[in-house]
Amino acid sequence: MDRRKAVVQQVQKELFAMQDEGYREFHSKLIPNVDPERIIGVRTPQLRSYARQFAKRPEAADFIQQLPHTYYEENNLHAFLIEQIKDYDTCVAQWNRFLPYVDNWATCDMPVPKVFKKHLPELLTQIRQWMDSGETYTVRFGIGMLMRLYLEPETFSEEYPRWVAAVHSEEYYINMMVAWYFATALAKQWEAVIPFIEERRLSRWCHNKAIQKAVESSRIKPEQKAYLRGLRWNK
Repeated sequence: MDRRKAVVQQVQKELFAMQDEGYREFHSKLIPNVDPERIIGVRTPQLRSYARQFAKRPEAADFIQQLPHTYYEENNLHAFLIEQIKDYDTCVAQWNRFLPYVDNWATCDMPVPKVFKKHLPELLTQIRQWMDSGETYTVRFGIGMLMRLYLEPETFSEEYPRWVAAVHSEEYYINMMVAWYFATALAKQWEAVIPFIEERRLSRWCHNKAIQKAVESSRIKPEQKAYLRGLRWNK
């Protein structure tokens, strides 16, 4: 048997040993575009712990070369392994190799490689490429990195929300990330971002969803929530 296939079979065996049927049934409802037969049912903290241990094993190098994967948890394990890569260029290269196989919001949203935080200026060029790709989860991943890494005072630029507002798509999972970005940006960079809502620079759907998510957030002040409610874009 091919060595890589043998590694994959062993990984699948170990993942099934962690299976939680109740969690599998619950989680499959959260990612409806993934065939339930492809979901094993491993809780994320347990899978992360497994990934940290598995990364120390020589088989990890074989597993990360094997694409596509059969199971949702294999994809998540793959993402968690890339997340641990300490060399920036290698990490980016592995993400670019893996992103075309990402097929759901959860796999897309969970990982944030630590090495990215040490290379924020260089990462911006890559983020623009992801956002311009036209691929649903690649675009979503790029916006997600802007949201997670570039909304603090020391990393934020007013240019970044303009990049996100310029994303126009019919894809639900892209538009949801656009809305999530602006809801989070309102909490962290209110003065810079509120004009995007006041001037209706987003699509109607993204505009209203961003307001909804912001109003639901505990990070938005009550007076800000009241103001946002008055900015809803009604038909």
